[in-house]
Amino acid sequence: MFYGVRLACRAAWEGVRIIGWTSFYAAVYAAGGRGDRRARLSGVLRRYLLRMGPMYVKAGQVLGTQSGILPGQASEEFRHFFSDLPPMGPAALETVLRRGLPAPVTEVFADFDRVPFAVGSVAQIHSAVSHEGERLAVKVVKDGVQERLAAASWVLARLAVAVHALVPPLRKYELPGHVEELRPALLEQCDMHKEASRQSEVARNFRNHPFLRVPRVYEELSTRDVLVMEYVEATRGENVEQVAFPRTDLAARLQDVFYCMVYFHGLFHVDPHPGNIMVGDDGQIILVDFGLVGRLTEEDRWGLSAFYYACIRHQWDLATERFTRTFVVHPERVAARRADYERDFTAVLQRHFQEVSANWSTMGFLTDTIRLMHRYGTRMSTRFTLLALSLLTGEGYLTMVDPGIDIWRNARRFTDRFSPYLGDDLRERFERELGARMPGSRAARREAAGYLVAPTHLDRFAMPSAFPLIVAQASGSKVRDVDGNDYIDLSLGYGPHILGYAHPDVVEAVRGAVTDGAVNAIGSPSELSLARLIAEAFGPGAKVVLSNSGTEAVQMALRIARAHTGRQRVAKFEGHFHGFSDQGMVSSWFRYRGDRLAPEPVANSAGFHDAVVDDTLLLQYGERASFDRLLDNASTLACVIVEPMPAALADFDADFLSRLHEVCAEKGILVVHDEVVTGFRVHYGGVRHLAGVEPDLTCLGKIIGGGLPCGAVVGRAEVVDTARTTGDPFLDIDTRAFVGGTMSGNSVTAAAGTAVLTHLRDNPQIYDGLRRKTAWLIDELRTHTADLGVPCVVKGRDSIFSITFDHAVPRLVRDRLAGTRIEANIALAYYMRAHGVHMPELHTMMLSDAHSDADLKCISQAFRNSVAEMASSGFFTS
Repeated sequence: MFYGVRLACRAAWEGVRIIGWTSFYAAVYAAGGRGDRRARLSGVLRRYLLRMGPMYVKAGQVLGTQSGILPGQASEEFRHFFSDLPPMGPAALETVLRRGLPAPVTEVFADFDRVPFAVGSVAQIHSAVSHEGERLAVKVVKDGVQERLAAASWVLARLAVAVHALVPPLRKYELPGHVEELRPALLEQCDMHKEASRQSEVARNFRNHPFLRVPRVYEELSTRDVLVMEYVEATRGENVEQVAFPRTDLAARLQDVFYCMVYFHGLFHVDPHPGNIMVGDDGQIILVDFGLVGRLTEEDRWGLSAFYYACIRHQWDLATERFTRTFVVHPERVAARRADYERDFTAVLQRHFQEVSANWSTMGFLTDTIRLMHRYGTRMSTRFTLLALSLLTGEGYLTMVDPGIDIWRNARRFTDRFSPYLGDDLRERFERELGARMPGSRAARREAAGYLVAPTHLDRFAMPSAFPLIVAQASGSKVRDVDGNDYIDLSLGYGPHILGYAHPDVVEAVRGAVTDGAVNAIGSPSELSLARLIAEAFGPGAKVVLSNSGTEAVQMALRIARAHTGRQRVAKFEGHFHGFSDQGMVSSWFRYRGDRLAPEPVANSAGFHDAVVDDTLLLQYGERASFDRLLDNASTLACVIVEPMPAALADFDADFLSRLHEVCAEKGILVVHDEVVTGFRVHYGGVRHLAGVEPDLTCLGKIIGGGLPCGAVVGRAEVVDTARTTGDPFLDIDTRAFVGGTMSGNSVTAAAGTAVLTHLRDNPQIYDGLRRKTAWLIDELRTHTADLGVPCVVKGRDSIFSITFDHAVPRLVRDRLAGTRIEANIALAYYMRAHGVHMPELHTMMLSDAHSDADLKCISQAFRNSVAEMASSGFFTS
């Protein structure tokens, strides 16, 4: 209550200050005579903002991006870096230190300099030394700033409402909406706890980055009023001319950092001016001051990337639709004049993305866009306004570092590197180099386009392959294309061929089954043998239902779970792919939505049944918050389906899986493991043996078909029996799940699968060999990238591994794109072909029993040569 009274008094005083000082500086400006009015306005405005305090400085910087509200010169002043501000007095400093540190200054630090070396509008920074001898930087919030910010924000919000009501010409700018959206970000500037969290998050996003560094935070010493971090020795951004590193390269690095924060992390520095940037002589960039940051949601990033992708290809109608949907506050206001709006916005886009792109100006694009929005009675969202401020400030610094920088050209290079499509230059290179090598495959693809749609390979969905192979023959660890080129294969048909292609046992079994009539929809001995082998691998009492694919197995398992529990909803994990069904693809790849720990379901294809998507509960693998979400929704959930060893992570979390099973067992929720990829690959019987967990149902595919289409659901008898008839047709319709298929368990597929599983069961040393081979190859690849100085993450186990050109190791699947150089992964696949290795472009890789040690050495050398060639071509420089 006392704080509320103080805040009310402060707000009242703030209102008096606004009226008084506004009147005073207006009079100062008016008394200045007829000289250069713009110059006079800039000077008066600067003094006014400094007098009014931090809220007005920051709010002015942001609102200054809204061209049209203020004259151009005034807008520049709003975005100006306010330096050389006065520090708080010694008594105030001691008050804040006593309140903000966990112990007296002398106990926390061996030495503390009470004269700050940097002073801002909200805080000041002092140097200190820890008792362990480490030099530290200590950021201290100025005394009283928090109350002033709170009061000023309250007053500004009311003033914005009043101006909106009383000045009709200004209503189109929607000042109340802007101020209200900005208030939380502005108020959080004086909370060092939150700033420490943001700084640590940015540091995690850039960990292991080759040239970006964020000072480490000492969280145990930091409080709401004080932030303690490591001290960094480097040249301040405004003195960049003192740095020996080439200016053009430094500017390109800075742009790379700015854009990576925006487009891939979604957490960006709103104010990257020279005072918040330091530079080392080796070109290392250090970012500081995370008091004001912007965030883009997954939908924002998706929309922004889609917008730029359309602009690059001059698809103006798509660009207009995507920008309006993502960043326009009232898109419905343009509906009545849609044709005119699209025509006018297209003209803006053509001007900036086509006619003057060589002299790209974010300010120019924003000015034209904002004016257009105002004409149609709407505005851009404040999220985009913060992004605009970041880009404006950052690009301003870029031109200071390198006046000749071509921002748009560098932006294109950046987006190409992180795009799932080859850039123009790289595509032309591979057209020359691969075109002569594989004319037959290319001709076959062109011909097939007239009669075949192949979304898995020739026409790969969303991420099409530029140079797909047409394989004429495969044997052991190798494939041969129609042009006669031989490759060591790391795809293995996305997993089935664990024994290698055309294994003698499988060939003999298939030949015999075909000779015996290729029986389907009638029982056969091979069907019984395959089901028995699978059941035995999963322990006493397990029962099996056979299907034709992993996708079918998942659909069967979910139907069985609903029938068995009487509940309807399904929970799944973000980034886990369970086949191409509507349920299986929800938030599975490429597109995500919602909070990181409370994701929201999103379709990954057109044609989805919206009700299925909306009724899916999304969880995060490995995150304890998922258990709370499960408990909150337990009464409606039939099951949770999970990849126990997610293909995207190439590893598993045994503790998380164990807790998941405990929580679900308590609430009567079935646990379904999707081991279509990992079942019988990482271990005979799958991940359940390695993790020590017992799911209710497991979905299988790939390996159990011996290279032919096959799937299965295996699990607890009382659950699987939900698919068995009761003998009463009326009871069946009410209580049993029908999961049949004409080709399910056909004799040819079952014979092939039986041959593979029998061979694996009788030769357990195969798994030991696969583990050894995988570990050896991963170690080799890591050594090569380390030697070459290339940021790369190689991970995997038990015959599955992945390669990602990345400076970080993301925890969540949605973060895999945060820093991942997708174009480099695609290009690597094509470089490797020249060295006789076929690897999937955007997929995990796998080894088989047929891969010899000589094969592994060839793969290792091909990788080293390919990455070296890529590095020499400038792939990994900025």
